[in-house]
Amino acid sequence: MTDKQKIIAVLGGTGKEGKGLVNRWANAGLSVIIGSRNVDRAREAAAEINNSGVKITVQGEDNLSATQAADIIVLSVPYAAHRETLETIKSAMLGKILIDVTVPLVPPRVTKIQMPLSGSAALEAREILGIDAEIASAFQNISYEHLQKSESIECDVLVTGTSKETRLAALELVLKAGLTGWDAGPLENSMVAEGLTSILIHINKLHGSTHAGIKITGVEKETTTSSESKR
Repeated sequence: MTDKQKIIAVLGGTGKEGKGLVNRWANAGLSVIIGSRNVDRAREAAAEINNSGVKITVQGEDNLSATQAADIIVLSVPYAAHRETLETIKSAMLGKILIDVTVPLVPPRVTKIQMPLSGSAALEAREILGIDAEIASAFQNISYEHLQKSESIECDVLVTGTSKETRLAALELVLKAGLTGWDAGPLENSMVAEGLTSILIHINKLHGSTHAGIKITGVEKETTTSSESKR
């Protein structure tokens, strides 16, 4: 991925997770648009991030406009808004990559894994956008407390997707966010990463923490680079 040629739209960028990703990518020199159902909220969030002194000015637009202007769409919304948001942007998704960050949490029992009938939020996204849609799933197991700080993060990111090329695009954004990403295979495997979120929430509650995460061991870090992902 050539950073200068790609624009990232983060739908749900007004939320804590979305803001954390926007902040890290803008500081890494990527062009980012915050998308929201409410354009005023999107522009307020963009102004807040810009005032923090990021390297690249962030814009704020409504979800459809943000999608139309971007090359890679990152969906970071509560599961209750997942389908509605995808239906809103569907007409603008042709030829673009979706990176779905959504976790199918169903309050109040968020420590219990509750997958949709399709198997995962990412697989549900493919049902909505169509079988030919290029979709990756990533970032579900990273706490927003980590993302909103500039410090290094010890947690790893599992990336699944509809093709190696799509996973590679997502893995490069993982690296730009200052994280270690792992190619975790086809999009069907997204149910594992999404389900882990409920387990991590349970561990957090049990131990009085807010940022439990996962780390892959037993494999050299170099195997997660872009060149290796192409093999």
